Amino acid sequence: MQKIVPFLWFNTQAEEAARFYTSLFQGAEVLSVTPGPDGKAISVSFQLEGQEFIALNGGPHFKFTEAVSFFVKCETQEEVDRLWEQLTTGGEEGQCGWLKDKYGLSWQIVPNALGELLQGQDPEKSGRAVQAMLKMHKIIIKDLQEAYNG
Repeated sequence: MQKIVPFLWFNTQAEEAARFYTSLFQGAEVLSVTPGPDGKAISVSFQLEGQEFIALNGGPHFKFTEAVSFFVKCETQEEVDRLWEQLTTGGEEGQCGWLKDKYGLSWQIVPNALGELLQGQDPEKSGRAVQAMLKMHKIIIKDLQEAYNG
């Protein structure tokens, strides 16, 4: 049993969002849907990559902000590209791998190679990779590697 579970407040789209998010990751699933008095979901429990989440249809009182985001570690450029396209559809791109999905939730879609390049042994090379990243929306591994290598 997971001790800490992220709890997401939606207006009316909790079940829709949970089903969308579970469609993006392998092995993800909706665990339960709790109906409200009108028969529509009031809360939804779901799991992504082994992490449980709860989504609530709480009404329009609160909105998501960039103060909280989900950081997704990606193995390949193909994974970055797929998640970026799916999550920005109906949402908006941000800088340096950040985006907001169609529900306003912030995500960071980050290739593992980024950390390796930014924390490399040569500060000058890492600095070039940082400068390249600052110009990007979606992170492009090839462009970071080219900047790193000079």
